Amino acid sequence: MDIVLRAALIFVLLWLVIRVTGKREVAQLSAFDMILVVTLGDLVAQGVVQEDYSLSAAALAVATFSILSLLLAWAGYRFPLTRPLLSGRARVVIRDGEPVLDVLSSEHLTIEDVREAAREKGIRRLRDIELCVLEVDGGFSFFTVEHPDDTEGARSDRKKVE
Repeated sequence: MDIVLRAALIFVLLWLVIRVTGKREVAQLSAFDMILVVTLGDLVAQGVVQEDYSLSAAALAVATFSILSLLLAWAGYRFPLTRPLLSGRARVVIRDGEPVLDVLSSEHLTIEDVREAAREKGIRRLRDIELCVLEVDGGFSFFTVEHPDDTEGARSDRKKVE
């Protein structure tokens, strides 16, 4: 029973750490960050099983983490009002080409992070972005403004008028 309690405590601690550090940070893990996560995993395992290297202790700890994950998923499904707390929520970081500075700040993002993501999607200018949404998984969704080609649009409009 001690292992279940320790695993539950560590689970809550890790959930809080991920929620506090921000979803974009988790999505942008570098190679060094991944090594830190693996090291953290080893330290967590030692804390959970308290130097008990038995197969049953490891299985019990993994089962506890799995059951708690399933319970969180079930709670989010069953009680929709808990979803933002449990999973986070999508946030608009650019609206009509203008950065939403308070959201960028609260999500620990720079405008350069958004520009880089936009370039990866082939978007050259922020003013071309109608909405940029930071999704729950840390990725960006872009909705761009449709600009008709100036010369083609003007010509086709003239043809319709004439």
